[in-house]
Amino acid sequence: MNDRLSALRLFARAARLGNFSRAGRELGLSQPSASRLIAALEEELGAALFSRTTRAVTLTEAGATYLTRVEGILAALDDADHEARGTGELRGSLRVGTPISFALREIVPRLQSFMKQHPALKIELLVTDRYPDLVTEGLDVSFQFGALPDSSATARRLIHQARILTASPNYLQERGTPTMPSDLTHHSVIISASHPSPTFSFRQDGRVTSVRVDSPLSITTNEVAVASAVAGLGIVASSESSARAELDAKKLVRVLPDWDFGSQELNALFVSGKTIKPAARAFTDFLLKELRAG
Repeated sequence: MNDRLSALRLFARAARLGNFSRAGRELGLSQPSASRLIAALEEELGAALFSRTTRAVTLTEAGATYLTRVEGILAALDDADHEARGTGELRGSLRVGTPISFALREIVPRLQSFMKQHPALKIELLVTDRYPDLVTEGLDVSFQFGALPDSSATARRLIHQARILTASPNYLQERGTPTMPSDLTHHSVIISASHPSPTFSFRQDGRVTSVRVDSPLSITTNEVAVASAVAGLGIVASSESSARAELDAKKLVRVLPDWDFGSQELNALFVSGKTIKPAARAFTDFLLKELRAG
């Protein structure tokens, strides 16, 4: 790879990571070599791309503008290389954002199969129940449930999943089983990232019923919220996939199963106006096929 292309790839990764050394390691470069490449690129451009401190490197205004153009060029080049090889093999890096439960329950069990197909591809998972910013965190694709938080993202709808309420058999034996939404006001309801509002709405026979619960426990991570329900701490709202294993193992049971609690879309999000990486497109297609196959 020539120095200019190496410098562009290094620049793009350093911009996203905020660290020359880490970006250099990803590309097989030492820290001094990485610093020299960036300095040479800045000298050639006649503009400072980074502001440097002892703790981090951040983009200058010129660097931010340059990054937008460079990432588009690199993505288009990756796409062209991928088509020219004609083998379907993916190379380079893929940075994926995902909620914790979805990573643990859906992505990780299937990841080995995808990685075996593309051994030259390096995958980095950013696993968090907050909504990551695709641009500032350098994500090639982010899988998210529910309403889209980022208007600058291009969304591809993948699947719908039912939203459900569950509780442990021990909890229900001790506190009783709700038969109507209004019964929830007499129960411990765990507020989770899957349903952060204390107002729960249900539909049955075309009618909507809403109830406001007084929750003694609020948890920001869905996976921990489901575990708390298993421990008998209350009733929890989640996507169906987030509690499937516990339901199958009878550690949890459905609550108000005859009431429609709505559904959540799963979307793949890409930076708007940016060429989608072949690896991001391929991984999304792979995951969609796997999810539909069950």
